[in-house]
Amino acid sequence: MKVNERYINRELSWLDFNARVLQEAADETVPLLERLRFIGIFSNNLDEFFQVRYAAVQRIAQSEMSGKKVLGGTEASGLLKKITKKVIAQQKRSNEILEQIEYKLTQEHIYFINEKEVLPEHEIFLKEYFIQKVSPALMTIIISDEFEQDFSANLAFLAVKLTLKDSEINKKTPFALIEIPKELDRFIRLPKIGDKQYIMILDDLIRYHFHLIFNFFDYEQIEAHMIKVTRDAELDMEGDVSKSYINKIIESVRDRLLAEPVRLVYDKEIAKDTLSVFKKKIGMDSSDSLIPGGRYHHRRDFMKFPRLDRKDLQYEPIQSLPIPGLSLEASIVKAIEKKDYLLYTPYHSFSYVVKFLREAALDPDVKTIKITIYRLAEISNVASSLINAAKNGKKVLVQIELQARFDEANNITYAAQLEAAGVELIFGIHGLKVHSKICVIEKMVDGKRRKYGFISTGNFNEVTSEIYTDYTLFTANQKILKEVNKVFNFLQVHYKLKKYKHLIVSPHYTRSNLIRMIEQEIINIKAGKKAAIHLKLNAITNFNIIEKLYEASNAGVPIRMIVRGICSLIPGVEGMSKNIEVISVVDKFLEHSRVYWFENAGENKVYISSADFMTRNIENRVEVAVPIYDQELQKQIKDVFEICWNDGVKARHINGAMQNVLPKFKKNAKRSQWEIYDYYKNGLES
Repeated sequence: MKVNERYINRELSWLDFNARVLQEAADETVPLLERLRFIGIFSNNLDEFFQVRYAAVQRIAQSEMSGKKVLGGTEASGLLKKITKKVIAQQKRSNEILEQIEYKLTQEHIYFINEKEVLPEHEIFLKEYFIQKVSPALMTIIISDEFEQDFSANLAFLAVKLTLKDSEINKKTPFALIEIPKELDRFIRLPKIGDKQYIMILDDLIRYHFHLIFNFFDYEQIEAHMIKVTRDAELDMEGDVSKSYINKIIESVRDRLLAEPVRLVYDKEIAKDTLSVFKKKIGMDSSDSLIPGGRYHHRRDFMKFPRLDRKDLQYEPIQSLPIPGLSLEASIVKAIEKKDYLLYTPYHSFSYVVKFLREAALDPDVKTIKITIYRLAEISNVASSLINAAKNGKKVLVQIELQARFDEANNITYAAQLEAAGVELIFGIHGLKVHSKICVIEKMVDGKRRKYGFISTGNFNEVTSEIYTDYTLFTANQKILKEVNKVFNFLQVHYKLKKYKHLIVSPHYTRSNLIRMIEQEIINIKAGKKAAIHLKLNAITNFNIIEKLYEASNAGVPIRMIVRGICSLIPGVEGMSKNIEVISVVDKFLEHSRVYWFENAGENKVYISSADFMTRNIENRVEVAVPIYDQELQKQIKDVFEICWNDGVKARHINGAMQNVLPKFKKNAKRSQWEIYDYYKNGLES
């Protein structure tokens, strides 16, 4: 069997995942305004895909290397064509879905109006809004061949062509480019008329006021079409060795704005000469992805579409559930002294994490706090708690990952604030991102230092915790926390490798530990003992682990996998992966937790982890998986896995051919995210 018959290409598999997001936008059982937000998520995902993955494949193609080894047997230049073809089809489908949603909204008395549909009742409001808010923020550039012009941001633009009245002047047609200001709301709520709500997109508000913007031209006609440029988002960390790590990050983020363009999405109605002018100015060439689209781009803004006071058109917000035995009104440290606790956001509140840090910041007996940070909320209670601790004389050590993709600027800002407060910062290890989610504090108890802490599958981010499903283990297990401390020691002194009996830590031990546990299941099945592997992941692309899972399948080990995103493994193939089943759940919340569950001859091994089965997580990052020893907590994780596995509404079946097949409708089918909420609400009874 050829290499490309054993694996699904990761880029194409990712596009299949984004198609699942688009399915949610198309699903008529999903509330209308939520469907709009799924259009935004689909678009945002696609933007980041082109900035990162497409750009990486393009660099391989431009280097004149085939790239087959790293691309799973697919040649780079051919892959670019496959991606573009698939994206064009998905963009077309997203346009159709958006039209359907807009039609449905009119039935709910919600209307999108363009510049040609403005009602007399709205004219004064729009004029004032434009003059007061929009006009001062507009960046309008008249195209010139006489000097270099900067078109550097990953923004949407209006490409404007003016037809002048004077025929002599008209020989040189003026073109202009108007940036859509990112600091302004894209969707403008106009005053209601009766029970009718009107929405105008900022692009159309600008079009409606062209007469004010271009009043110094004697024009006969103005044509304006949307274009959007996406640029390579790779950071350049090489170069001047005299520069500090943080300065390299700052310069690389700035240089990203000047990076090579990798995609141009344009209104298919745009005139050929207009498109040609802007392609030349932006620097697009034949290897770049040209995607024809509709009138509006930058659809990721739909993620922030106004709620319009229509609760009936949105998912009902959930009320976070309490964790039995753990109170936000009492000491968390004292509670976890007695037993381990498991937090599962968003079903439980992230406030337990903040409460733990607040308590540590104030407790006079707490001497040190150590934590890793990958992504923080823009307004972070986690960061403020750490600053509070430093101001109270605690020794606070923070590993902050400055290369967290698209969060670099936010993390740099927080790094400066933390450092100013006296927090000791670690900025990582060359060549390794620190993606682990760990925290350990030391407290004096009866004259001795005792450790308390938490290990998580997700970021310490209050905002994403409301929509990402993630586990966090609170523990006072001294053996585990001693090893968490070893991870921090490694981050401080890179050349000293540590050994771990409990944790599984990348980049040195994850692969070998996973391989060993899979091999043990093979040994067990051959010996007639209980054997099975259950995995919940965001992605699996590592060929070595995939091959080991194929080997386990061929030995008869049943393998169940819940993989939200990329899945390069092909399940259900006779002689290769017959005993492997894969599903993907895409629903209201983003399934983000990672779980490794091995039957182990009846002595179950259960881990929660920050690491997916991707080469970058295993070889190029510092990741931590922690075992769950408490039998009650093990049961929770296994029960939740089973609920997800039996989802009869939102689980798609993944295979090598027909991807994303939704379950056939059944009257009493269970929807896992709803069932999980009830499971926790009703006292963890399965």
